Amino acid sequence: MISSNEYGSHSWDLLVIVDHQHEEVPKEFPLQVTGDLHIGGLMLKLVEKIKISQDWSDYAFWWEQKKSWLLKTHWTLDKCGVQADAKLFFTTQHKMLRLRLPNMKTVRLKVSFSSVVFRAVSDICKILNIRRSEELSLMKQSEGTLKKKKKKDKNSKEPATEDILNLCNSPVSSGLSGSPGLYSKTMTPTYDPISGTPASSTITWFSDSPLTEQNCSILAFSHPNCSPETLAEMYQPRTLADKAKLNAGWLDSSRSLMEQGILEDDQLLLRFKYYTFFDLNPKYDAVRINQIYEQARWAILLEEIDCTEEEMLIFAALQAYQISKLSLSSETQDFTCESEADEVEAALSNLEVTLEGGNSSNILEDITDIPKLADILRLVRPKKLSLKAIKPYWFVFKDTSISYFKNQESAQGEPIEKLNLKGCEVVPDVNVAAKKFGIKLLIPVADGMNEVYLRCENENQYAQWMAACILASKGKTMADSSYHPEVHKILSFLKMKNWTMSSQTVSDPESTDMKPECFISPRYTKKYKSKQLVARILEAHQNVSQMTLVEAKLRFIQAWQSLPEFGLSYYIVRFKGSKKDDLLGVSYNRLIRIDIATGDPITTWRFSNMKQWNVNWEIRQVAIEFDQNVSIAFTCLSADCKIIHEYIGGYIFLSTRSKDQNETLDEDLFHKLTGGQE
Repeated sequence: MISSNEYGSHSWDLLVIVDHQHEEVPKEFPLQVTGDLHIGGLMLKLVEKIKISQDWSDYAFWWEQKKSWLLKTHWTLDKCGVQADAKLFFTTQHKMLRLRLPNMKTVRLKVSFSSVVFRAVSDICKILNIRRSEELSLMKQSEGTLKKKKKKDKNSKEPATEDILNLCNSPVSSGLSGSPGLYSKTMTPTYDPISGTPASSTITWFSDSPLTEQNCSILAFSHPNCSPETLAEMYQPRTLADKAKLNAGWLDSSRSLMEQGILEDDQLLLRFKYYTFFDLNPKYDAVRINQIYEQARWAILLEEIDCTEEEMLIFAALQAYQISKLSLSSETQDFTCESEADEVEAALSNLEVTLEGGNSSNILEDITDIPKLADILRLVRPKKLSLKAIKPYWFVFKDTSISYFKNQESAQGEPIEKLNLKGCEVVPDVNVAAKKFGIKLLIPVADGMNEVYLRCENENQYAQWMAACILASKGKTMADSSYHPEVHKILSFLKMKNWTMSSQTVSDPESTDMKPECFISPRYTKKYKSKQLVARILEAHQNVSQMTLVEAKLRFIQAWQSLPEFGLSYYIVRFKGSKKDDLLGVSYNRLIRIDIATGDPITTWRFSNMKQWNVNWEIRQVAIEFDQNVSIAFTCLSADCKIIHEYIGGYIFLSTRSKDQNETLDEDLFHKLTGGQE
């Protein structure tokens, strides 16, 4: 027999604070516990003491000092490390969160604060009907981007509640699974592929969901642009260092919201983090396509990505006339005509091929014959003490290398120089109006990057050589099935740029009710008068005026993907052994070391050549090993090194996706590649 005194020595008081709405019931409850009591038993003991009849199934213990959830109900208090000084909160796992979407609309919905962010984003995307949730993540708006707004308007308040789309009664956040039909390969179309409106077969789903047809319209359609005054107040990065601030706020995908200091009703940004948009399909992805388009549009308007004047006008034309006007009239137009649908289906399928990389129709030819290009191009070599030297040579492109000779007759002998393009940077240097078709190649060498400029004679020659260079930089030859779609994509983009300058076909800018400041970044609105911009947008509009709403958005996304800076996320780093800061650009297939002062690439490292990478968590240093005994190490100065580590692992994870597999993701593999051992 054990005396009561001896038994009492093993038990101790634990204070638990309960998050409930009953004013007449206290919130603090002292419980007599022992170290071998499991978490589930503690819950039972607490609920019995509270004596409130309600559903406690969503409640769990939050350990405030350790910033962690106690979710393993079979673990004992001893195993969890809980002692008498622990402060436990018994609170709901699902809480309200405000999310600002890429289209700048704010939605309010219930999200799991106890699940890791990767799973929470998956649940959010089911509510919003966005496929491929692995491409998105949550981020805090970085402090540097908020300073300008605070200075401009110190007395400004949060947006009015009517501006927030409330989805708090969502089926996913209340514990129900998302509709399986939305993620089935054999499902009927969710959206009309022309207008993006919900298809009639899915109206029944929308009636049971918070995402009603009206709410779907807010997410799937582009809405009138903000005023120039609002645009002027938004944060616009001026330097590469400013651009690095934009990527500092990503949350850790392997930890929960609560563990990262996010509180109920906080506001976060939902953004596409990884720029590999897999399997874009207008039949199922109206919301996803519109949100990608909106993220691209704001990145261009706020100058987060650079583009030429010619390209800016194309983006403006696609926004001003195809998207804004069609979106406003889509409610009154009937887009269900069968013949029209057939034509658009054909157009969209062609466009999908270009977005996805295409499929091979000449498999045997690809296997037996590796094509080559041979033609006269002009080589431009920058000289330090004189003007650029421009000379014509006979160029031969074979496999992943370019060789050039004095003339065609000498092509049988040794070339003047052979350039291996594997791992190089390919930058377009094009001005269609001036008939300038240039290709800038930055080829990795031992002490940096070797610059080579090629000048082509016309659009067709440029498209063929540019496509070959792009594939060669990735280690692919022209025999690859994606070569011809790449040529087609380049030609279609050049065609959009090549508008006629005839004033007869342009409507009178005076009679046009348009504010070009809403469609063009401040850099160009300062350069020209409003009337001049309207006239030039109208000129550019002639080449995009026959597109449908969804096709215009896909064209916009495609043009955005063609920009040299597309998909680069910047971070300020200090490389091991270096005495100055550099910029690191992280893309879907490579890392680029960039001179922070000039913006010039110094070195490129491809993920395909990477053997391993790891993080020294004590000194916060990322170390990467590549083929040929190349190794680098750096510390991140503008963000936590975990963000870069997660980017690298995330892109490698996304490269494993294929259309053959079902759409359920291997979450364990994602966490193995991105989680780290902190």
